[in-house]
Amino acid sequence: MKVRREVLGDAHVDRAMAASDDFTEDFQELVTRYTWGEVWTREGLDRRTRSCVTLTALIASGRMEGLAAHVRAALRNGLTPAEIKEVLMQTAVYCGVPAADAAFSVARTVIQEETRPRP
Repeated sequence: MKVRREVLGDAHVDRAMAASDDFTEDFQELVTRYTWGEVWTREGLDRRTRSCVTLTALIASGRMEGLAAHVRAALRNGLTPAEIKEVLMQTAVYCGVPAADAAFSVARTVIQEETRPRP
């Protein structure tokens, strides 16, 4: 749970856990244990690289519903907006222009929200 919160942020994790019920709580536990406790904690790739891979996998599989959270995570993991743009440019060639176009739309919104000066 610690890594899940560090990567995705408390607000995202709190929403996911609050939405959990008897039907989905086992799934939330599985996601926490395997995704965040096994894969994201492995040696061999740093979090920045894992974020690049995750963005690409989400775009390639058309999972735009998870992309915003992982663009935020990529920023939290130290990727710059310019580096995120380069990941998305790479996906245009290997995943298709329509997928990259949708990803750019999502990423632009998130980056604008996350880099906007706070009052």
